[in-house]
Amino acid sequence: MARKIQLRRSAFALAAALVLVAAAAAPAAAAEGTLEIFFDRRIVLLLALFVLLIVPVNKLLLNPLIGVLDERRERIEGAKGRAEQVAKEAEAVLQRYETAVRGAKGDAEGDRLSRIEEARREQLDATAAVRAEAEERLTQARSEVGQLLDDARSELRTHAEELAREAASRVLGRPLS
Repeated sequence: MARKIQLRRSAFALAAALVLVAAAAAPAAAAEGTLEIFFDRRIVLLLALFVLLIVPVNKLLLNPLIGVLDERRERIEGAKGRAEQVAKEAEAVLQRYETAVRGAKGDAEGDRLSRIEEARREQLDATAAVRAEAEERLTQARSEVGQLLDDARSELRTHAEELAREAASRVLGRPLS
């Protein structure tokens, strides 16, 4: 971190020096296809001025600027870290929610199936009760019909004997003893 800051400062200082040197460059002239550069003593003055201004410019401008930029970068990294943490927490909450929803759906499905099974049992019990009652009534009706049939047979026998005697007495023309 400190090394990065030092490299930034050095790069900025070098860039500033090059700008100043380029701005105060000595005049050049072209003669017969060649370039001649004339030495100017103002360059020494500019370099001395540059060296003298490095410290105040560094303290008044560069250090605060670099400090602000570093603080901004730290705030951005902190915000990114907090955003990642919030995203992880949100993911955990979402997972818990989805788990709870799946559990609730499972419970509801189990409850639904148990109610269906209970309704089926009740239906089977009711059907069995009705079937048993119908069987009982059918048995009772058969018993009554059997009793009525026996009564009718015995009465028919009695009447048949009487009718047979009466028919025989009419055929014979005399009463049978």
